[in-house]
Amino acid sequence: MYAVTGSASGIGAAIRERLIADGHSVIGVDRVDADVVADLGSAAGRTAAVAGIADACGGALAGLVTCAGVAGLPDRPGSLLVSVNYFGTVEVIAGLREQLAVGGGSVVAISSNSTTCQPGYSLDLVDTCLAGDESVAGAMADQADSVMTYPATKTAIARWIRRHSTAPEWIGAGIRLNAIAPGLVETPLAAEQRNDPTIGPLVAMFPLPLGRGGAPPEIADAAVFLLNNQFCVGTLLLIDGGTEALLRPDAWPTLWEI
Repeated sequence: MYAVTGSASGIGAAIRERLIADGHSVIGVDRVDADVVADLGSAAGRTAAVAGIADACGGALAGLVTCAGVAGLPDRPGSLLVSVNYFGTVEVIAGLREQLAVGGGSVVAISSNSTTCQPGYSLDLVDTCLAGDESVAGAMADQADSVMTYPATKTAIARWIRRHSTAPEWIGAGIRLNAIAPGLVETPLAAEQRNDPTIGPLVAMFPLPLGRGGAPPEIADAAVFLLNNQFCVGTLLLIDGGTEALLRPDAWPTLWEI
């Protein structure tokens, strides 16, 4: 039994469909059109999502993919991104640790290549998210442009996954934590950005060496790979059609200075 948040559209829908096509049972979580209807932008909604998944899976979860998220737009409060993107990811993962341990499960979280391709976001906001204070992080985000909040929340997700992936309560319990960092993928979220008069021109300028944006099934393929590969622990898999390699060809790998 698998669970997918943000399952009603975009990447989440593609992952849900792929898992079902592979013969798995999937619990979809979203604000509408889902097995568990919950708004991950609130603490109560996350609690409801965790309870609904725990009940539906019968106590054992083979995998969890957290796709629920919202884009940064000029008229959207940054606190919404903090609540949905970051806390709506990590609190659901943490809330299902027991079921994942019983099911020998793995987790794939959705980060973003904006973590490395969008300069100027606040690392203080990243650290505040990781400290776990949603109200303080939300207040910080509301003082900034939510377009800059998006990469901060996605960086915080990636760091949470990597920091926790090697901990005794996670890999020590047989739970593998990994993440995907997609680039521009043709989803309703991307369409919302394209249609915004301020963000749309910036999206059109986004370099795509492949010549196109990604398709949700391509991200689903990567998610299934990470769910199944037993040697992937703390992996952040970049899938962006070459954008990051074009902009930062020598940024990775980097020498570990001791």
